[in-house]
Amino acid sequence: MTLLIQKCRLMDPASGRDEILDILIEGTSIVKIGRSIPAMGDGCEIIDASGLVAAPGLIDLHAHLREPGYEYKETIRTGTMAAVRGGFTSVVCMANTNPVNDSISVTDYIVKKGKSEGLAHVFPCGAITKGLEGKELSEVGEMFGAGIVALSDDGRSVKNAGLLRKAFEYAKLFDLPLISHCEDADLADGVVHEGRASLISGLDAIPSIAEEIVARRDIAVAKYVDGPVHITHISTAGTVEIVRDEKKRFQKVTCDTCPHYFTLSDEATLTFDTNTKVNPPLRSQEDVAAIKEGLRDGTIDVIATDHAPHDAPSKDVEYTSASFGISGFETAFSLSLALVHQGVLPLMELLRKLTVNPASILKLPLGELKEGGAADLILFHPEMECTVDKYAFRSKGKNTPFHGFSLKGKNLLTVVDGAVVYRDENYF
Repeated sequence: MTLLIQKCRLMDPASGRDEILDILIEGTSIVKIGRSIPAMGDGCEIIDASGLVAAPGLIDLHAHLREPGYEYKETIRTGTMAAVRGGFTSVVCMANTNPVNDSISVTDYIVKKGKSEGLAHVFPCGAITKGLEGKELSEVGEMFGAGIVALSDDGRSVKNAGLLRKAFEYAKLFDLPLISHCEDADLADGVVHEGRASLISGLDAIPSIAEEIVARRDIAVAKYVDGPVHITHISTAGTVEIVRDEKKRFQKVTCDTCPHYFTLSDEATLTFDTNTKVNPPLRSQEDVAAIKEGLRDGTIDVIATDHAPHDAPSKDVEYTSASFGISGFETAFSLSLALVHQGVLPLMELLRKLTVNPASILKLPLGELKEGGAADLILFHPEMECTVDKYAFRSKGKNTPFHGFSLKGKNLLTVVDGAVVYRDENYF
């Protein structure tokens, strides 16, 4: 297939390039970037991208595709359908499936399923411990050989510090980042943030220190081993400050946050809408401000979705009984573009946190637009207004607190391996 994208504003964070250019794609690669590129024969599809921004395909470092085991919530097919609609061309799926991705057989299943049914690139994350039980290390070497790109017991912290040290040593041996879910389970026996809103609602609360003390410990262990650690979905001002402080002395620590942590505060939980129930919980207004400052000053390297789709019965219950999670693929980019409109980040820096930075952490040869490089890209309009409609989601999970929100900025076309896998039919 040959595809010619004309007159786009090409923004490539890896090179800093920001120009009005054409992009010629043949097969799975970008073969030429320049001005006034001629069409290559009758079989060349031409897309007029005047007024649109072309950027590398977004890379989601943290998502849940639910397969195998929870196909009633999401499948690799439906999850990647949602991902490409949202602009994500590469997705790292967490290991808390059923069975857990703690062995070569499960890793191999996900890799093969991703290649046969995925619309985006699917990269599995292997479990640190068998069954996510925190007792015995998974078969890291075998999973690495089968294709994992990171290790994480996401959903749980590894409580045993000695076992965590061994996990970092194994991760270092295979040059894998360890993605740390920071939560002290003994402190986190609740459903919302501990603060004024929980006092009003009466819901059991999770204090900020449940996240912060584990973040400090995990970074300390990583520093002792001298291995990379990535603190995921950070939500508190204290964790931002911890990472900011540790980065001064240890260059192998990185972190991400998610759009809901810089968009909503714990006041949203006063509606008792179970779609606001997420782990870690929505935090205070002060925490939201600190997350934005961490993004602005570079403390927070990546924006991830933590896409966590659920079936309706898992959310249509009392708040305390509902499952944690937000279906995030199809709103994350538009919510993130609000950081540009608010003056928190320049557009190029926002794209960096969604493309080249996660690619660098995961050591993937993706996240940039260059001749000879992968033809994974998006076309988006940064000013186009759109209204979130959960019923239009391609994900099986309709669990979003953003239904009805009016947002500015929209992905309109997604290309993966040179093929158009999503196109907004109302625009093109």
